[in-house]
Amino acid sequence: MTDPNAIQPSELDQLPDRDPEETAEWQASLDAVTKAAGPHRAAYLMRRTLERAEGAGIALPKLLETDYVNSIPTSAEPAVPGDEAMEQRITAWNRWNAAAMVTRGSKYGVGGHIATFASAAWLYETGFNHFFKGKEADGSGDQLYIQGHASPGIYARAFLDGRLNEEQLDNFRREAGGNGLPSYPHPRRLPWLWEFPTVSMGLGPLSAIYQARFNRYLANRGIKDTAGSHVWAFLGDGEMDEPESTAALALAAREELDNLTFVINCNLQRLDGPVRANFKIVQELEAQFRGAGWNVVKTLWGTAWDELFQLDTTGALVRRLRQVPDAQIQTYQTRDAAYIRQDFFGGDPALVEMAKLLSDDKILECFHLSRGGHEARKVFAAYKAAVEHKGAPTVILAQTVKGHTLGEGFASKNANHQMKKLSVDEFKNMRDLLELPISDSQFVDGVVPYGHPGADSPEVRYLQERRAALGGPAPARRVHPVAPLPAPADKAFASFDKGSGSQNVATTMAFVRLVKDLVRDKETGKRWVPIVPDEARTFGMESLFPSLGIYSPKGQTYEPVDRDQLMYYKEAKNGQILNEGITEAGSMADFIAASTSYATHGETMIPFYIFYSMFGWQRTADQMWQLGDQLGRGFLVGATAGRTTLTGEGLQHADGHSPVIAATNPAALSYDPAFAYEVATIVKDGLRRMYGEAAPGEDQDVFYYLTVYNEPLPQPAKPSVDGIDEGIVKGLYRFNTAESAGITPPANAPRIQLLGSGTAIHWALKAQQLLAEEWGVAADVWSATSWSELRRDALEADEALLRGEERVPFVRQALQGAEGPVLAVSDYMRQVPDQIAQWVEQDWSSLGADGFGLSDTREAARRHFGVDAESIVVAALAQLARRGEVKAASVKEAREKYGL
Repeated sequence: MTDPNAIQPSELDQLPDRDPEETAEWQASLDAVTKAAGPHRAAYLMRRTLERAEGAGIALPKLLETDYVNSIPTSAEPAVPGDEAMEQRITAWNRWNAAAMVTRGSKYGVGGHIATFASAAWLYETGFNHFFKGKEADGSGDQLYIQGHASPGIYARAFLDGRLNEEQLDNFRREAGGNGLPSYPHPRRLPWLWEFPTVSMGLGPLSAIYQARFNRYLANRGIKDTAGSHVWAFLGDGEMDEPESTAALALAAREELDNLTFVINCNLQRLDGPVRANFKIVQELEAQFRGAGWNVVKTLWGTAWDELFQLDTTGALVRRLRQVPDAQIQTYQTRDAAYIRQDFFGGDPALVEMAKLLSDDKILECFHLSRGGHEARKVFAAYKAAVEHKGAPTVILAQTVKGHTLGEGFASKNANHQMKKLSVDEFKNMRDLLELPISDSQFVDGVVPYGHPGADSPEVRYLQERRAALGGPAPARRVHPVAPLPAPADKAFASFDKGSGSQNVATTMAFVRLVKDLVRDKETGKRWVPIVPDEARTFGMESLFPSLGIYSPKGQTYEPVDRDQLMYYKEAKNGQILNEGITEAGSMADFIAASTSYATHGETMIPFYIFYSMFGWQRTADQMWQLGDQLGRGFLVGATAGRTTLTGEGLQHADGHSPVIAATNPAALSYDPAFAYEVATIVKDGLRRMYGEAAPGEDQDVFYYLTVYNEPLPQPAKPSVDGIDEGIVKGLYRFNTAESAGITPPANAPRIQLLGSGTAIHWALKAQQLLAEEWGVAADVWSATSWSELRRDALEADEALLRGEERVPFVRQALQGAEGPVLAVSDYMRQVPDQIAQWVEQDWSSLGADGFGLSDTREAARRHFGVDAESIVVAALAQLARRGEVKAASVKEAREKYGL
């Protein structure tokens, strides 16, 4: 019978034991320590042995958890340079003004958060005084991803620095008047201060990783020396539950991004209560980050705990700290010394004896106040360790108290995230605690005053001197004066004007061919950033692999299996393509970093991110909002677009709605081009608008969304029509008339206008022939390249009318004089073309692919949704019959003839 206490075989047992006797001696030693000193001592020795092995480079699994103590012992903490007392006063002013700003704004009901910054004040202040590099020195400075709910504290510091005034603080969350402050970090609303929008939780950490990675990409491609830039992401422990928060941890470790530091404010509370009520979030995060390959620094306890740890000769205190769940730590924060003596110390004889040596005041100091994240010395040590660590990113797990210094009504209370104000008495208590020179007489009519020591005070001079030494104010967004990029040669675009002749070409392939030409441009070619989520072959982009290379900081350390082929898989340290694997979220984070490089680094880049259209806006629309907020520029390309063009893939791959979602984003210019020359015209105009000489009044801070199709079809030559380029860019032009299409309708034939976008225009053209040949109806066909741009123009015309200005929407101008009703059709739900219905003077009707997608042939899918040519004919006849221009019987006859 097997001995249950015997050591069981493991994977290591597959290796031969060259000295079983030595192995047995090691095991016997462990058994002896366990018997003599207890299992906790044995575990301690094992952990220290594993740490020594790791430090010596011995290949062993990493130790995923350490004790619930600071990673850096007190004896190893470096001295904090500068004046700690001065920094304490600066932090006090910031705490006060942050709370005052939110409280004063509460009378307007606009909300705000006080408790988050109260817990994180030292995490920011230490960085601002000693680490965060500004943009006025060499390089690009550091990139700071500020936790959204901490924004009042950042505004308070900018007020102390003289960058904001009282009126602006009083307009916190009240922007309509033009002199307000946005609720959270919003670059589009406050572009001189904020660089990165972060309050949509999870997107900050994801973007920070890809920003750090893009910094290396710029350096490795020889575009910008970013060695002096460090990315700091300030996060909440509750925020780490978002999947995006941890989605790219392995990437950061794999690419050794030691230019990246996460600072996680572990105040143990999320919006409604404890983050891990019955567990320990710090330990969980430590294991997660260590397992992913990060360097982990725990900053948990303040100096008041030093005495307790010195008294812990048996390890009982450390054991107890590992046992107590987070919700109970939070409870200790609100209870008296007697309760803590009984609950924390009372269950272990060694702890009972320790507690006898501690006064009540000492116990309360430790359990109520003393946290590592509240002490400059502890935070400085962690930051210094982070920036000096090489070969891996660092995460700092800093324990704090949510609502620290705000009084007993706030600290560690479950509801403190939703608490928007302090009473006058609470402010006075806070004033006394912070030792601020604010008199009772300054509270006029119960209104809390802002506090400022004076523009020439020692505090302000110190603050400004520290920032000057670090390269200027922070956070700060700077758009460097960069000359517009020269337009690529017309040849690249004009080649599509000829059409494809008899060759079938999908618009996806047309776009890829265009980019292949543009990246060869001597002036701007190197600035293109192709981004693809492991679908390059699907989109016909594999030909770019050997010419551009796939970016890898390691280069290519292997011989690719297809090296003997023309289009082999080539990775390179200076590769241009970002092939991200199966991660749309990661690819979007790449795009955001590249699209805002003009501001972050003063280097204009032209990203295009090509993806299955179904998995772009549907999956990552929140990041598209982040992109718009961050003032990003570039081309999003939804390939294999439409609900019926991707044969056989089925419901979840059939995109019938991405233009609807795109239309909701004010920064997105959404186009659904039908032909290759339209794609070229739109890209050319997009390059002009975003990167060249924009027209007066044009917003350059936009991005383009183009839907392109995988259906190979003949590409026509560009018609010689006056104003065609304007029509393509603005959203509508007449592709042909019945007569110009070679159709000779009968005299006085009824006429209809067919509007189609994307691949649907081909069905409209076939319907045009059927209507003429079989029903005696003349149809003109229009290409609607952008329903949403037509709608925006019309909305602007409506707004102008309210101001007393007469302006005719472009869609109405284009269709002016067009005979008969209008029938619009697209490969998307009817809501897409219906965007413009109210501005069309003619009778309006539409067809679209509403409902869930399905697997079948293109023809069967289009018949199913009622958007094929025959369905268009029946709908057109029905529309004309309602007007009395064709016989009602014709509709039934057509329906039966086509089997509808």
